[in-house]
Amino acid sequence: MTNLALAVNSITYFNGVMHFNLADGANDLTNLLDTSYILTIIVAFLADTYLGRFKAVLVSTFLEFLGLALLAVQAHYSKLRPPTCDIFDQTANCEQVDGANKAYLFFSLYLLAIGTAGIKAALPSHGADQFDEKDPKEARQMSSYYFNWLLLAVSIGGAISFTLIVWIQDNKGWDWGFGISTVAMFLGMVVFFAGLPRYRLHVNHGTKAITEIIQVYVASILNRKLHLPENADDLYEIDRDKEAAVEAEFLPHSNILRFLDKAAVDTTPHENPNPWKLCRVTKVENAKIILGMIPIFLCTIIMTLCLAQLQTFSIQQGLTMDLKITSSLNMPPASLPIIPISFLIILIPIYDRIVVPLIAKFTGHITGVTHLQRIGVGLILSSISMATAALMEVKRKRVARDNNMLDAIPGLQPLPISVFWLSFQYFIFGIADMFTYDGLLEFFHSQAPRALKSLSTCFLWSSMALGYFLSTIMVKIVNAATKGMTKSRGWLGGNNINRNHLNLFYLLPSLLSLVSFSYYHFFARRYKYRPQST
Repeated sequence: MTNLALAVNSITYFNGVMHFNLADGANDLTNLLDTSYILTIIVAFLADTYLGRFKAVLVSTFLEFLGLALLAVQAHYSKLRPPTCDIFDQTANCEQVDGANKAYLFFSLYLLAIGTAGIKAALPSHGADQFDEKDPKEARQMSSYYFNWLLLAVSIGGAISFTLIVWIQDNKGWDWGFGISTVAMFLGMVVFFAGLPRYRLHVNHGTKAITEIIQVYVASILNRKLHLPENADDLYEIDRDKEAAVEAEFLPHSNILRFLDKAAVDTTPHENPNPWKLCRVTKVENAKIILGMIPIFLCTIIMTLCLAQLQTFSIQQGLTMDLKITSSLNMPPASLPIIPISFLIILIPIYDRIVVPLIAKFTGHITGVTHLQRIGVGLILSSISMATAALMEVKRKRVARDNNMLDAIPGLQPLPISVFWLSFQYFIFGIADMFTYDGLLEFFHSQAPRALKSLSTCFLWSSMALGYFLSTIMVKIVNAATKGMTKSRGWLGGNNINRNHLNLFYLLPSLLSLVSFSYYHFFARRYKYRPQST
């Protein structure tokens, strides 16, 4: 609730209040989101190894609270921001934020990014820790319900953010918007801490789990000249009976990524083998699972690249359009994501309670379809959503051209076309979001070793980080490559979106999504799911 409004509306804040130009504002936003997702890796590592997931969430909520509070202060005091100026007035010479005020702005934003990163990294796994995976009933509840209802909770928070918070930012002032978000974050922190007596807390194992994965890769390289035994039972594994008193995990051998099996080739019996030269089969299987997830992770990056475009340029499209809902009520462009969010709030309970049990009767799978099938559907829909966005942009520009409004001032001279035309692209991508991101989160969490649950979910956040990073690069490359082809000095050059070529730009991520899906389909068909450990 507290940061989604900023994710969709900050381009307006950067452009209209801090006076960055459109392309720089879009890149600043994607860089901020990119950093937030990259930082999840660091926080997840600390959560799994030293801090614990509860402490990681608590510290992160405080940092996000502090970042929001600082932004509220800057938005309130005029000395901390540039003089008011109409960025869309071509005769105006608007002063861009700089110096100490610019440093203050980005310090606050990146403090907020660190807090957001920590919550994303540790909160889903902390919630999953409340289910006992050894209890069949609780394990089934986590697989069937938990991640769907986590997405529902995020969607409800998003609905409040995209409506109430965005409306306050646009109509009452950014200081009020940031201030209310600060209060909400503080209340969330108090409520989360109040649940401490009832939580099941994750037990830290230091860096042991990560070290064991690295040991397998090192041992397989050191033993690369050894021959694999014909019988997999001859590979090294600890004695299950001797280790009965120890809570050790056991996984059966699989016939994939066989080169890693060389880490378990035992040439001479040892009482205490060197773990950098000899690893037991279960460690090797965990290393195989981690390595096998990497192609899936890489194939989902392009979807975030698509999301980045909808979070930035679609908002600027909306600013030029008719925002009327009724004769007396207008929709802020940044509230456009409420359309897919509303559908998600309706569809998630239906999908979870009706569709999944119905499909499960035919497939025999507890979640109806497999995680990878769910992800694949979302990837196809993301490509369709960007193609739809390109068609909607063609229609919007045609209206501007036909009405001689190519130089109309956004917000003051709206085009005679309803902003709800953009709902088509948002709706399709919203459904893609439900399938892909929820599926990815559950997939990575279910496949990871027990001690690396937080770090495993960072595959999702890292995928999103790389998507935002590539989005920034793609915008710069496209602008540079098309600089001499258009009067606006690039498909996305300048601040006048009516004279840009956003429709052509949207087709690029659509095509990239199709290519990405073809690679995903290749690897997904060959992926072997993690067996039930004993």
